[in-house]
Amino acid sequence: MVTLAISAEGPGVWENWRNAFREVALGIRTVSWFDPAFDPSKAEYALVWDPAPGEMAKMQHMRAIFCSGAGVNHLVGRKDFPKDVMLVRMGGDQTAVLMADYVLWAIVSLLRDARTWALQQEKKIWRRNLEYRTSAETTIGILGYGNLGSAVAQRLSKAGFQVSAWCRRVRPVEDIPLYFGEAGKVDFLGKTDILVNLLPSTPQTRGLIDAEFLSHLKPGGSLINVGRGEQVVAEDLISALDSGRMLGAVLDVFAQEPLPQDAVFWEHPKVFVTPHVAAEASCKMQAAYVAGAIGEIEAGKTPALTYHPDWGY
Repeated sequence: MVTLAISAEGPGVWENWRNAFREVALGIRTVSWFDPAFDPSKAEYALVWDPAPGEMAKMQHMRAIFCSGAGVNHLVGRKDFPKDVMLVRMGGDQTAVLMADYVLWAIVSLLRDARTWALQQEKKIWRRNLEYRTSAETTIGILGYGNLGSAVAQRLSKAGFQVSAWCRRVRPVEDIPLYFGEAGKVDFLGKTDILVNLLPSTPQTRGLIDAEFLSHLKPGGSLINVGRGEQVVAEDLISALDSGRMLGAVLDVFAQEPLPQDAVFWEHPKVFVTPHVAAEASCKMQAAYVAGAIGEIEAGKTPALTYHPDWGY
């Protein structure tokens, strides 16, 4: 029986993880990383999110480290990251479905100006805002066409939206229009009504969505950010919203989380704020995914979502 040490989400969530693995993976022994009696050298695997400084160095002997999120750049950039240990990001069908559901909700909320309805309800105002577009009249542009990006694109296409995507490198032709690299970026943005950011965190994507970037977006456009908070220059987005050039934004990720109490996004009339929940799968589903990946590793296979430095968009 292999041992999985769990530190993801902190000691307060340990019981949830233990119960989930007991339900779906009886062949895996789980231990809390925070148990004073725990010896890291006795575990073959670890499940983490953002370990304390120095903790990852204690995982150098392990067969694999699992991240409880889809993004892993915050781990691989650390000085204590054991570069010779396999790193596997979170996956599973539920994650992609949840992301697609969230993005579909966010798009419809923007199209129907639901933020205005919410503000009116707070003040008991009965005013009908009847300016909106249908799905067939709306082009959704997806930044990042990886596992989640492609799942979102397929879901939106089936819902009747016009969908295109932008990615860094040329790929085989898909059943939706794809734009590539710097040469295709401006053309892509100019045709986009609602931009959905699903880019990973890399040096190239940090601060990417700034005033110059947003200036190429179709006038009256909107933004849904489910990628990384540091990819959006907050001041530039607020400026575009306040000037009327952009109509709205749905933001699930932020450069600082939790979002500070004095952040302008909280009360901005054109912004929906959600607390980083777009694709948070249940403990049980995540445990099932990790158990399946451990089974693959034990059988000498490499899980599909094993980290590679060339992961991208």
